Order: sequence, then C-alpha cells, then structure tokens
Amino acid sequence: MSHATAADLRSARRVLIQGVTGSGKSTAAARIGRALGLPVHLADEEIGFLPASEAVWTNREPDQMRAIAAEITAEPGWVLDASYSSFRDIVLERADIVVGLDYPRWLSLSRLLRRTAGRLRDRTPVCNGNRETLRQTLGGESIIVWHFQTFADKRATMRDWAEDPTGPPTILVDGPGRLDALIAQISS
Repeated sequence: MSHATAADLRSARRVLIQGVTGSGKSTAAARIGRALGLPVHLADEEIGFLPASEAVWTNREPDQMRAIAAEITAEPGWVLDASYSSFRDIVLERADIVVGLDYPRWLSLSRLLRRTAGRLRDRTPVCNGNRETLRQTLGGESIIVWHFQTFADKRATMRDWAEDPTGPPTILVDGPGRLDALIAQISS
C-alpha cells in the first residue's frame, strides 16, 4: 500500500494535489504550499491553456504541456494543483507525495456550480486569462459536463494510487475538515 501520513507530507518537497473537477485543488495547493514554504504551480494557468484569445479557449499541444511540466517538476520544490493525462507520468515520477481530494460528488459539484456562477457574474479571468461564458457553461464543452464525464475515472485513479506500492505515497482526504486538519498538522 502507498498510504502516506501528515509526517510524510511535512517532509515532502514535491507535492501533487489531485482531485475531481471542482474539488478545490488550486485552493488546497495554495494552502499546502504556504504551510510548507513551497512554490505553487497551477496546471490550468501555466501548463494546460494558451493565453486568452477572443472567446476561444485553446489547450496547448501535448508536447508543449509535457515540456512545461518537465521544467516545473525539475525544480527541487513545488506544489502542483493537478496533472493532466498528457503529462501525468512526468509529474508522478518526480512527486514525493500525492494529496488526493477524494470528496463526494455532491460537494465537488456544489463547489463547481458556485465557482462557475461567480466567474460568470464577475467575468473573472481563469486558465491563463480566459473567461467562462454562459454559452460555454451550457454548451458541449461545459466544465459542468466535464465534471460528470470525468468524476468516476478521476476518483478511481486517486484511489488506485493510494493502493499502489510502486507509486508515490498518497494521502486521500475525504472532506474539507480533513484537509484543514492535515494542513494544521503540517503547519505545527
């Protein structure tokens, strides 16, 4: 088994946060980075998306994502808030530990809906300067549709990592209270 503890996280220098869409990976990464004194990198901002252009969101080419992920994870210390399948192997081979936000669907979905509504209302730039639109939110490339399409696989992946003795040690956190407790433990 590859279960990890707060002590493992406290001594880690390269931390991957993984979770389903809407689970709060970026926020968790920022909090853990602050507690450990490590730089935080946001996959959507730095790796996944090209800078905003008009109303079209464009992913980087997979080879570009891999190169950026390799550069970030070559550093001696980092917290990364996600790993896309196109560069996950690079991140996993370099991560000291994975923190999996294994939250129930109702929680991650309610967070996602609240976040999306706020971004629509405030026109908040995200993912390298892009903005969510109502058309996008209700269309085929909706982040909400993505949540439903990927929830089971993302959850299974985290749970598999926690059971895999050949991968990086993994802590599964099943709710915000447990994350708060974990961060309190590594901060003390």
